[in-house]
Amino acid sequence: MRLIAHLLISVLALLAAEPSGRAASPSERPVAPPPGHLASPPPERISALAPERIAALQRGVNITNWFRFPPRADDAALRTYLDDAAITALRRAGFSFVRLAVQPELLEALPGRLALLVQAARRLQRVGLAVVLGPHPTTWHLEQSEADRLRLLAFWRLVAPALRPLDPRLTYPEILNEPVFAPDPQAWAALQDSALATVRAALPDATVVLTGANWGGIDGLAALRPVADPNVIYSFHFYEPSELTALAAYRPGLDRAALARVPFPMDAAGCRTAADGAVDGATRGLITFVCSMRWDAARVGMRIEQAATWGRDHHATVLLGEFGASRALNTPARLAWLEAVRLACQQRGIGWALWGYDDVMGFGIDPRAQARSAMDDATLAALGLRRGR
Repeated sequence: MRLIAHLLISVLALLAAEPSGRAASPSERPVAPPPGHLASPPPERISALAPERIAALQRGVNITNWFRFPPRADDAALRTYLDDAAITALRRAGFSFVRLAVQPELLEALPGRLALLVQAARRLQRVGLAVVLGPHPTTWHLEQSEADRLRLLAFWRLVAPALRPLDPRLTYPEILNEPVFAPDPQAWAALQDSALATVRAALPDATVVLTGANWGGIDGLAALRPVADPNVIYSFHFYEPSELTALAAYRPGLDRAALARVPFPMDAAGCRTAADGAVDGATRGLITFVCSMRWDAARVGMRIEQAATWGRDHHATVLLGEFGASRALNTPARLAWLEAVRLACQQRGIGWALWGYDDVMGFGIDPRAQARSAMDDATLAALGLRRGR
């Protein structure tokens, strides 16, 4: 999520005056399975992982600002970022795990914060939530810097022993968020192997989350060589097409309001209306291009199936560690895309985690607010969940 997160800052500024569409009624129609779809066997049939470990990672949400870019980083704020009621609400809604993003620079500045991180994990686990946690660095350049690669190993030498008191059935260390290494995925594989050995020395019973290069996407997973360690799970992230989910945040100067009107599924009439309403030719061209790919639930399913196939081929469990769509996108398209991804995973026995609880790609709950607002019913419904009564 690092690339999309950085680029979305400018998008949100441009869309500040646009209606959010949050009050629009979502379509409650289920997304049909892709034509000719053959569901993958349940993960426990293809993986050496214990079934209860797989079951714990079925329905998740990323907490993005507790230990990553926190509004306040003092001990009191970190201790109370989520109160007990907010944590309980996650469990009652049907979530089985939380993915906790950790900014390693936060721990490097004050190592005492590690105790607060462990305390946060314990509070989440107390209500039955499993916790995936790992480094989301903002200043590391692992591809070029040997010093930063050593910082990754040092992170796990510090953090892994601190996780020992936690229940290994509910604690899932994740080696690194979104490694790039696009020109040299083997260099990432070697570094990940070293980090795994560091974690395993301290946590012999933990299920460790691994990932491929190329921002942790499906293509990076496909290029990854599985490790011999059977007690691992392989994560991938999915935001495709980013012209829809992130309003082409990678490209400055476009008409974001027009991009926010692109439909999903991408029907010809809706795409034409969005393109015709753009104020510049570049945006019109981009909308025409992405719509020519006719993204719909079946196409989403085809991409998720590539990850499922990799898992079957390697007798491995895979996990969709991140997916989400900007709240600036028109509400029907956003909810339909979220539902399509969730169903594509569900049909293939793949667990998933929305990005995020406190991020505009998910529930959009303001991390700066003193009291946490409720998760919105429409997004929960797209995830097949509902607020606990």
